[in-house]
Amino acid sequence: MRRDARSRNRLSALFVLIGLVASSPVMAVEIASPIMLANVYHSGIALDDYWVSEKYDGVRGYWDGEKLLTRSGATIHAPIWFTARWPKTPMDGELWVGRGEFEVAAATIRQLPADDAAWRRVYYMVFDLPAHPGPFTERIPALQRVVTALNVPWVQPVLQYKVANESVLEVQLERVIKQGGEGLMLHRGASLYRAGRNDDLLKLKPYDDAEARVIAHLPGKGKYTGMLGALLVETPDGMRFRLGSGFTDAQRRNPPAIGSLVTYRYRSLTSNGKPRFATFMRVREEG
Repeated sequence: MRRDARSRNRLSALFVLIGLVASSPVMAVEIASPIMLANVYHSGIALDDYWVSEKYDGVRGYWDGEKLLTRSGATIHAPIWFTARWPKTPMDGELWVGRGEFEVAAATIRQLPADDAAWRRVYYMVFDLPAHPGPFTERIPALQRVVTALNVPWVQPVLQYKVANESVLEVQLERVIKQGGEGLMLHRGASLYRAGRNDDLLKLKPYDDAEARVIAHLPGKGKYTGMLGALLVETPDGMRFRLGSGFTDAQRRNPPAIGSLVTYRYRSLTSNGKPRFATFMRVREEG
């Protein structure tokens, strides 16, 4: 119990620091998050060492034992009933409405005051116990005991399982994608919960790519003042959107020419048909 209390205090202090830095106009520095973050899956890892689960397409929710927080440390103003019986034990999970319903989940969580009816659709999919001192393989049954004791239908443990090889992993990925899911997560069984991004946690998801015509250069702000902030691009079917990530500083200083065709990568489409999480890849040579 003392160890859990000390862990909560340390994590709370880190979240306070994040809030102070984010609100300061002069401290524009990147600091480490107390949340465990994933690297992208790469072939060649020892799959026997990892547990596999579905990657839920929702909003990260960190329960510090007293309140629900976003990945950046901001408070999530859920209805009182949603967290009323939750334990003092920190939990890490995803606030999820359903496959392909990311926008619904995000809109529900942003809305103030909380829309009680909308929150009735939200599940808290718990995948870790940050304050537990043991490796992930031991945290899995501990997490299941916590959720079982809580006994509310909107809090569910994420199913963890093993795969024999990369071929089986690909089959599992295809199955999840066909069902409308986002991808898979791989968690090293021997790993402790630690903040930051490392290979103890990996994400595996497919991406699509497409082309669009550059319509305009949108100016950057902050550290990108005087450089490109984003491209305004248009797809062959007339859809326009901002493409603002994936550029090097050199590309921001010398962006793709207006009228050029660029290739971008994206995860899926919004309900309006726009690409989600679009990232610049390269200028496509024509002719």
